[in-house]
Amino acid sequence: MPKPRYAQVSLEATPYYHCISRCVRRAFLCGRDQLSGNCYEHRRQWIEDKLLTLAGIFSLDICAYAIMPNHYHVVFYIDRDKAAGWDQTKVIQQWHQLFAGNLLSQRFLRGEKLGKAELTVLGKTVEEWRERLMDISWFMRVLNESIARQANAEDQCSGRFWEGRFKSQALLDESALAACMAYVDLNPIRAGIAKTPEESAHTSLQKRLNKAQKATQPNHPQQQDKQLLIFADNATETQPKGLPFRLTDYLELVDWTGRILREDKQGAIPENTPPILNRLNIESRHWLYLTKHFESPFKGLVGSVSKLKQVCRKLGYERTPGLSGCKQYFPG
Repeated sequence: MPKPRYAQVSLEATPYYHCISRCVRRAFLCGRDQLSGNCYEHRRQWIEDKLLTLAGIFSLDICAYAIMPNHYHVVFYIDRDKAAGWDQTKVIQQWHQLFAGNLLSQRFLRGEKLGKAELTVLGKTVEEWRERLMDISWFMRVLNESIARQANAEDQCSGRFWEGRFKSQALLDESALAACMAYVDLNPIRAGIAKTPEESAHTSLQKRLNKAQKATQPNHPQQQDKQLLIFADNATETQPKGLPFRLTDYLELVDWTGRILREDKQGAIPENTPPILNRLNIESRHWLYLTKHFESPFKGLVGSVSKLKQVCRKLGYERTPGLSGCKQYFPG
């Protein structure tokens, strides 16, 4: 039986989460339907545009995404510090970009004077909105509902467009994060709809590559795509927040992996293994399996065995889900 979201998301455990949402019956409602011949390719752009727009409203950063013909993947970073730093006005302004708010919030932004009791009520509401603005479930709800309305209006029909419940995986450490991001970015190549990362349309990988090709120093935070969480290697207090890798190292790793996937080699691993795999303590053969089947061996929590057990204790789990998979692929 699936666990409720509150039992799956713990910011004390990790701020990184992988989410997948699929069309109903896994029908080709976002790409080209092979049976009817109808083309819905433009809807993939709808999803990509909305995804990036919402990331600028919510206190959630996008680490990786891939919009496929019948589903999409996104890897989130929940920025609790950013949301905590918003004052009352900022929270209301962000929320009003999504919803109309209420009479008190509308009056507050118009500069009208509110009574003490009204300010107390508004304060409680603002704190509720602050929590929602860093909530993955609210992000996915707003994204999926808006796309469903657009698609149903275009098709002149009603009913479900997405499966009712999106799937999520908590990424507990750097190894799980890197493997999951590569798995997401390589979706089009693995599915045979793109031959190279540069041709992988509607992915964060293509977006990062387009920016990197124009940069003189692609690893510099100021020269990376600002709509995505930047690569900051080992971020410190003097460095901006970001993914704990160098962008060029990650791109090299994904390119190396993509070449093997395209060539479909059975157990043949080139000798020039990217050094980042040694840092992540992942064997080449295990890495290749993960970038093909990341969703299969894990039950919602992904990371080293020690980290997995620690988080399960914190969440009050009686058992340790996904222990065998983590033990095999992330033994640290």
